[in-house]
Amino acid sequence: MINQVTLVGRLTRDPELKKTTEGTAVTHISLAVNRPFRNHNGEIETDFVPCTLWRKSAENTCQY
Repeated sequence: MINQVTLVGRLTRDPELKKTTEGTAVTHISLAVNRPFRNHNGEIETDFVPCTLWRKSAENTCQY
């Protein structure tokens, strides 16, 4: 079984496309994702999620 996660957030910086020695596209990004609730001070907190994208996902993310 494969788990699937969908994150909606903002890129913290522009992604850079890199290639492995075998020529596979890869990029490392960090997504800023707001929590869907407020903390005890009434503020919305943000989580920063590191992600690694491979192949076509990496290419598309860097292009657009």
